[in-house]
Amino acid sequence: MKAIVYQAICKKFKGNAQWAVDHVQAEIEEGEFITILGSSGCGKTTLLKMTNRLIEPTEGKVILFGEDIGTVDPVVVRRRMGYVIQQVGLFPHMTIEENIAAIPKILKWEPERTEARVTELLELVGLDPEQYRRRYPGQLSGGQQQRIGLARALATDPKIMLLDEPFGAIDAITRLNLQNELKRIHGGTNKTFLLVTHDINEAFKLGSRVMIMNEGRLLQFDTPEEIIRHPADPFVEMLIRSAREQESFWESAFAVSGESPELSRNIKGENGV
Repeated sequence: MKAIVYQAICKKFKGNAQWAVDHVQAEIEEGEFITILGSSGCGKTTLLKMTNRLIEPTEGKVILFGEDIGTVDPVVVRRRMGYVIQQVGLFPHMTIEENIAAIPKILKWEPERTEARVTELLELVGLDPEQYRRRYPGQLSGGQQQRIGLARALATDPKIMLLDEPFGAIDAITRLNLQNELKRIHGGTNKTFLLVTHDINEAFKLGSRVMIMNEGRLLQFDTPEEIIRHPADPFVEMLIRSAREQESFWESAFAVSGESPELSRNIKGENGV
C-alpha cells in the first residue's frame, strides 16, 4: 500500500524567486525506510515539513494512505505521525515519563494504558524504565535525550515517522549506535520512516531507498546499490565520489598504521559507499 504520495509537490517562499521544493513526484510504500539526502538548502527539510503540514505547499498534493492531507485538519494530520528533530525538544520541567506521555495525555488515554506504553517504549529504545522514567531531561546525555525523543514520537503508535537530522548534534560513536538502534526499531515494525540527513553514509546505511535532492529538485530516488551503480546526474556522481574519497582516506590511514580493515569499516560505518 502507498503510505505517502507526493504529487508534483512544490514550495516557493515569499520574496524568493526560486522553488525551495520544485515539483517533486514520488511514491513511498508502507513499511519503507526512506532517507532524504542533500546539502543545506536543497529542500529536504521543507519536503519533510510539507508531509505533516508544518509548511503548506504552494502547488501539488501530499497523499497519505490514499487521503489528501490538504483536506484534513493540520492538527489531526500531525497527531497521526511521529516527529523527531535534531534539538529533541523535551520539556525540561517534566520527567521522562511525562515527556513520553504528553500526547497520550492530550488524547485522554487511561493512566494504566499510558504507563504501560511508557514502559514498553523505554525498553524499546534501550533504557531501563525503572531507572529512567522519573528522571528529568537535564539528567540525561545527548544520546539518551535523543532516545527519549524517539520514544515520545512513537507513543501513539503512528504509521509514519518523520525524522529531521535527529543525530546531527551527537558525537560520532553515539551517532553510530543510535543509527543501529533506529534500524533495529524500524525492522520490528511496519512503520514508514522518512529521515532527512546531509550525511551520505547515514543515508545509505539506513535507507531502503534514498531520495537525493539538490536545489529543490528530486534528482534520484532508488536503492543505495542502484544509485552507486547508476548515478542519475553529475551532482549524484559527485556525492558518490566524495564518499569513495573518504573511504580511500581511511583505508590509506589504516594501511599506514597497520590496523585491520575491519576497524576501518567500523569507523566509517557499516555501509560505507
